[in-house]
Amino acid sequence: MIIAHDRLREVGYRIVIAAGSPAADARIVIDHLVDSNLAGHDSHGIGMLPIYMNNFHAGLLHVQAHAEVARDDGAIMIVDGRSGYGQIVAREATEWAIARAAETGICAQSLIHAHHIGRVGTYGEMTAAAGLVSIHFVNVAGHRGLVAPHRGTDSRLATNPICIAVPSMNARPPTILDFATSKIALGKTRVAWMKGEKLTDDMLIDEEGRLSDDPGLMWPEQHAALLPLAEHKGYGLALMCEIFGAALGGAPTIQPGNPRSTMINNNMLSIVMDPARFGTQDTLASEVEALFDYVTASPPRNPSEPVLIPGDPERLSREERLETGIPVDENTWDAIVAAGDSVGISHSELNGLVA
Repeated sequence: MIIAHDRLREVGYRIVIAAGSPAADARIVIDHLVDSNLAGHDSHGIGMLPIYMNNFHAGLLHVQAHAEVARDDGAIMIVDGRSGYGQIVAREATEWAIARAAETGICAQSLIHAHHIGRVGTYGEMTAAAGLVSIHFVNVAGHRGLVAPHRGTDSRLATNPICIAVPSMNARPPTILDFATSKIALGKTRVAWMKGEKLTDDMLIDEEGRLSDDPGLMWPEQHAALLPLAEHKGYGLALMCEIFGAALGGAPTIQPGNPRSTMINNNMLSIVMDPARFGTQDTLASEVEALFDYVTASPPRNPSEPVLIPGDPERLSREERLETGIPVDENTWDAIVAAGDSVGISHSELNGLVA
């Protein structure tokens, strides 16, 4: 199925509102998910909605919760997400961090106890739009591990993403580096499984520690472990996400002494900085421009695949999908329709919205 983004948004709005959220909150959640689809990250797109509804029905997602400042100490903030929609509480927390960094020059903020915050690049885009630079460390607690440690054979860590954002310079678009510390995000295995596709054979290992290309080993029940990005390097970064993203702010890491269920508990450390307080804006802008010109001038190995800057693939995908629509495989659509049915919206009503 190819569905126009505005129709897909309407489907999501109706489901989230039917689950008890105000219309304004529903728009924040669904706009984030559909914008992730537009950016080419279907792993963090509308296909997450059935998982959210399952957690809502299990009492693990509090659909009317908003963020609260738990501690305010000048340039340091602790924000409690209260198990609310991550897209809402992380947006609120990021807005507060932006405002504080504008006052003090820097804000180090721990967001704790948020439901799935979605594509972390969204929050980097927010800081960049405000003219600020930022670094974000995220951990995922609340359920069993997904990623094997380097040299290990079973899952002990999560996909723990990292994001670094730089604002627009000399008319260049913002630079947003956003990646999981595993070789592949869990959501990408879900997308492949839903489509009936295989992975490359270096992405995960089965229960015996053997390499596998079968995403079905992760869905609907987990019988495999993802591998860390760049072996010991991704493993080390994932550990730092546990420490900086969670433990530093008093939030749970993935160690088994903390409660586990089907909950997606995200914790995020955001370090937001005003570049005007470091050096000069002119020097920063000229160095960034010269650096980017230099690296993108490298002759490409494949003429059809030039060297890109982080954030370029998402912009290119957004341009294409705004024009052509968003691909949604049949299994994902069926899961979305079932999620709607779970909150009282008929199959015919949702199918009619995309007909």
